[in-house]
Amino acid sequence: MSFWDIVWFMIIFFAFATYLMVLFSIVADLFRDPEVSGGMKAVWVICLVFFTFITAVVYLIVRGRGMNERAAKKYAEARQAQDEYVRSVASAGSSAPEQISKAKELLDSGAITADEFASIKAKALA
Repeated sequence: MSFWDIVWFMIIFFAFATYLMVLFSIVADLFRDPEVSGGMKAVWVICLVFFTFITAVVYLIVRGRGMNERAAKKYAEARQAQDEYVRSVASAGSSAPEQISKAKELLDSGAITADEFASIKAKALA
């Protein structure tokens, strides 16, 4: 096997991996889009199976901008859900006196050190 055979193999492998990523993103976008009917989804998938390269290029040309918008919308929804979860967890936390009393109980039982107690107390009071 020559050096150029290895380089050619790497180029072909990269192109194939990229092609698979494009196909998976097309299928994922297709099934996430609620505006496309089930029949049209089936037509797109059948065309992707039998005419893969041409169908992928046509899909990216016709629906490429929408893919980006749907992905951005999905990302924004996930980010908002994460922010709401963080806020709910943060607001559900106990008050500073409760945290300090729990930390004092842990200190008295020997579960934490005095330095850890001081750190917890500082965080609760901050």
